[in-house]
Amino acid sequence: MSITKIIFSINLLISINVMSQYPITTVTERKGVSLRGLSIPNEKAIWASGSNGSIARSVDGGAHFEWITVAGYANRDFRSIHAWNEQEAIIVAIASPGIILKTIDGGKNWKKVFENRDSAMFLDAINFEDGHGWIIGDPVHQIPYMLSSDDYGENWMEMDSSYFKDTLLNGESFFASSNSNLKQAGKDVYFVSGGLHSRLWINGIPSILPIAQGNNSSGANSIDISPDFKSIIIAGGDYKKDTASENNIVVYDINTKTKSSGNNYKMKPILNEVKLIKIPYGYKSSINFFTNEIALTTGTSGIDISKDKGKSWTFISKESFHVVQKQPNTKKVFLAGKGGRIAHLTVE
Repeated sequence: MSITKIIFSINLLISINVMSQYPITTVTERKGVSLRGLSIPNEKAIWASGSNGSIARSVDGGAHFEWITVAGYANRDFRSIHAWNEQEAIIVAIASPGIILKTIDGGKNWKKVFENRDSAMFLDAINFEDGHGWIIGDPVHQIPYMLSSDDYGENWMEMDSSYFKDTLLNGESFFASSNSNLKQAGKDVYFVSGGLHSRLWINGIPSILPIAQGNNSSGANSIDISPDFKSIIIAGGDYKKDTASENNIVVYDINTKTKSSGNNYKMKPILNEVKLIKIPYGYKSSINFFTNEIALTTGTSGIDISKDKGKSWTFISKESFHVVQKQPNTKKVFLAGKGGRIAHLTVE
């Protein structure tokens, strides 16, 4: 046997062994539904959202799911969702008219809390920290469209254009691939753009990302920040070339620098030690920290895990999902994707 065949055989055995350590269990499916929103506020409540006005909800930690079609919105795609508990959740529909709905009774009834009928509307992602939330949408007149709420999504305010320190570049926009291109860390708001240009925006200030870009299908899709606020991982690539392995993960370390003026102190995030990470199995649409050290990423190219803050990755499954989220206080992560499929795996 040649050396090449021996090396291939060894790598194949290693790959099979690693994948066997992370068996994936499917818990529900629904034909014709694509799920891109996933929110897991506690160990009991799991909510997912997607096309055809579909919502999947579990109140027993993912053992069983009920499927809900939001009355009057069966033709809408709710790619963004945030849940506070088993009863309260908020969902966002892409495309015009821009719609935000909220339930306080487990999805039995939904109240419209926002609507914008501008033909340019395309709302991409929602993120809440307690009662304060943000929504990012595709640009209007080359300015990111952002909404904010201070009352658990009951009311929404459009951000003034002066918040942004630059306009979007030609062909720069946002992806609604996994409701995870927007993240809060304390009072700081992070989001990532993609397309012909891909940038990381922090509190309205953009900087170029060293990630795949240059096509409408390329760029950053997802951002997550470690629980200790010391690391950032950004995932993306080109979804039309989802096996391309170059420039699809970027890792940053975060420092904080104190600036003082009299008795006023402000902590400003400082990003350093940019790391370009190669994922052999390509494009990723969602990234999620499991602990300060462990992170998982998924996409149509499969699932990978890192145990060193994103500096190296191990391929664990070729199964396709759009979004991944950890389940609090357990060793499980849940994944959702096409065919209304929701599944979980255990991380040791």
